[in-house]
Amino acid sequence: MPDIVVMFFLLGLLAGVLKSDLAIPKAAYDTLSLLLMLTIGLKGGMALYGNLGWSVVPELLSVASLGALIPLALMPVLRRVVRLSPADSASLAAHYGSVSAGTFAVALAFAEGRGLPIGAEVTLYLVMMELPAIMVAIAIFRRYRGKHTGEAMQGIWHETLTNRGVILLAGGVVIGAMYGPAEGANVTNLLTGAFHAVLALFLLEMGLTAAGTLRPIPWRHWRLLAFALAAPAVLSLVGMSVGVILGLPAGSVLILTALAASASYIAAPAAMRTAIPEANIGLAMLASLGFTFPLNVIVGIPLYHQLVLWATA
Repeated sequence: MPDIVVMFFLLGLLAGVLKSDLAIPKAAYDTLSLLLMLTIGLKGGMALYGNLGWSVVPELLSVASLGALIPLALMPVLRRVVRLSPADSASLAAHYGSVSAGTFAVALAFAEGRGLPIGAEVTLYLVMMELPAIMVAIAIFRRYRGKHTGEAMQGIWHETLTNRGVILLAGGVVIGAMYGPAEGANVTNLLTGAFHAVLALFLLEMGLTAAGTLRPIPWRHWRLLAFALAAPAVLSLVGMSVGVILGLPAGSVLILTALAASASYIAAPAAMRTAIPEANIGLAMLASLGFTFPLNVIVGIPLYHQLVLWATA
């Protein structure tokens, strides 16, 4: 049976498909997403408290390289096989090279619920994969268009680095690592204790949103839909291979596998709207949120878990 938080996603998806009047106000959704990002950062920071050393640098550099290489590998596939325009190809490459905080949260809850060993630094995977993927995809597109990247890229760096999700994740990690689970308990216990409840409500909204992207299903984009279903299977194997080669504990391998298989629907759309305004963000949201996200949280993560157990046995 799926984790209970996943059932909230299915509830939202069902309500959306049935055209229910169920809706989460935008202000409430914004609050939930902010709390989720901050809580993920705090949990990661508290795990890092007293455990952070130079030994994790090669691991984090490897994870960042994975984030940079995925859009490089996907760009020709999106151009030649899926047959998207250069702008849409670069946008999809950024979305799939970048990562989903929601998928990370579900994978983290899944791993914790099964007692899998998890490295203290896994929260840093989010930032280490997200930023290189977005910047590489933008650089590919600008090179294709023959545009100089100097001054324009400075603005994109600022847009990406000051994204609210990045600020909250990084800030939460720093605060959690500074104070640890004991000294900051009067604040952190409230947030981390409510992690699963916040995640459940966040996934309820994600289910409603996913249903909206699928109504009606645009079958004319069948190549893109096939890509959105096939990409997680291929990318998950890449992520799992990197985790196994690095010798990570099983929980960390599972989380890296899920992140590699995921696609961004928060940071990447915001960056693409600024960097590549001619890209159709709706197509990216259809693929990432309508197909890839449900696939990962409903069947993907449990399947990745079994593969990881086999690979790390």
